[in-house]
Amino acid sequence: MNLSVRFAGLTALAALLATGCAPQTSSNSSSDKDEKTGTLRVWLFQEVGNAPKEKVVDSVVAGFEKAHKGTKVDVEYIPIDTRAQRVKAAFNDPASAPDVMEYGNTDTAGYVKDGGLLDVTKEFGDWSEAKDTDPTARQSVTVDGKLYGAPFYVGVRALYYRTDVFKELGLSVPKTMDELASTAREIRAAKPGLYGLVVGGAYTYGAMPFVWANGGEIASGKGGSYASGIDSPEARKGIKAYTSLFGDDNCPAAKCAGMGGNDTISAFAAGKAGMAIGGDFSHTAVEAGKVKGKYAVVPLPGVKSGSIAPAFAGGNNIGILKSTSRRTLAVELMEQLASKKTQGELFEAMGFLPTFTDVRQQVARQEPFVKPFVQTLSAGTKFVPASPAWAQIDSSLVLPTMFQEVISGKKDITQASDDAAKKMNAAFGSAG
Repeated sequence: MNLSVRFAGLTALAALLATGCAPQTSSNSSSDKDEKTGTLRVWLFQEVGNAPKEKVVDSVVAGFEKAHKGTKVDVEYIPIDTRAQRVKAAFNDPASAPDVMEYGNTDTAGYVKDGGLLDVTKEFGDWSEAKDTDPTARQSVTVDGKLYGAPFYVGVRALYYRTDVFKELGLSVPKTMDELASTAREIRAAKPGLYGLVVGGAYTYGAMPFVWANGGEIASGKGGSYASGIDSPEARKGIKAYTSLFGDDNCPAAKCAGMGGNDTISAFAAGKAGMAIGGDFSHTAVEAGKVKGKYAVVPLPGVKSGSIAPAFAGGNNIGILKSTSRRTLAVELMEQLASKKTQGELFEAMGFLPTFTDVRQQVARQEPFVKPFVQTLSAGTKFVPASPAWAQIDSSLVLPTMFQEVISGKKDITQASDDAAKKMNAAFGSAG
């Protein structure tokens, strides 16, 4: 499975689901039934190369059906190009809805606002395995202190670099963001055919570590009442650090301003860059490229030597629809699909990084490439504002537009970040 391609589309698709395709109001309501037999309907995402995932899920289903006589589990894999319409229909018409559903973790707040997800705070608290859930993964299923699902897998980004290029030029692996920038320019100067560090003006989650490492935040607040932080002095320092990488001495703006995350990984995999910021989910694509055997991965360095820049914790969750008439069974199945055993098997089958800290440590020992991503997660990650407004902000490209305005010289950092903050605050205000 090409994980980089699949995951690169997650953020845009999540935004699509939560905005233009999500209902403004929902007729669903919490069912007063809790039937202990019958058919549980499950929707999971259809991956590129879905057979390994199906094998793991089939095993879970077989065990579940054996333990629950009179119960059948009907699993449907939803194609990416139709799932937006399916989710909308499910929220508006309980008769068409599944009981259990996989969803992108940036969708949580929007789905809760739409009334589609069931509050499982008590059940999650009673689940023995839940105590080992990564804090950021737990945050991704939390809205206003209540939990609306179980984390399914997580993904973070780190620094890919060309070991052959570094050896040839006598370079050391960067230990700070300043060193990262200077090393990128050294590579570009010595090898004009390469980007030093390939960056993208439309690569939001590649840019945000620069903001976070400099003490900035996307936004602050809770309960849907957020205020943008992208115009703070700290955030502007991070914006400057990132946008300064667009130029002929590293990654020419004419070529790089429009790049997204998938574009940057494709460039690195094709041997066109000395370094790139990519995820654990990018590993398969890089391994399939020209740089196979000629690269390594380390955590993206922070501002201070030896520090790790905070990364965005992406991934997917498993939730229960509010309209289910089989709450107890649905909760049990959710827990089994998101269990330590299943997450370990899905890592082996698909490369999905587990959300449990102890399981992650186990897989890191089994697969060396996982280590820098586990280190990044352990150092502390960041998540998007838990507000339904985030989907609107993301889908309307507020942050990419800001970066591109600075890169092109259309606006300076102060004006661009001020304008972005105004757009974000308008979205937060409209979200109520």
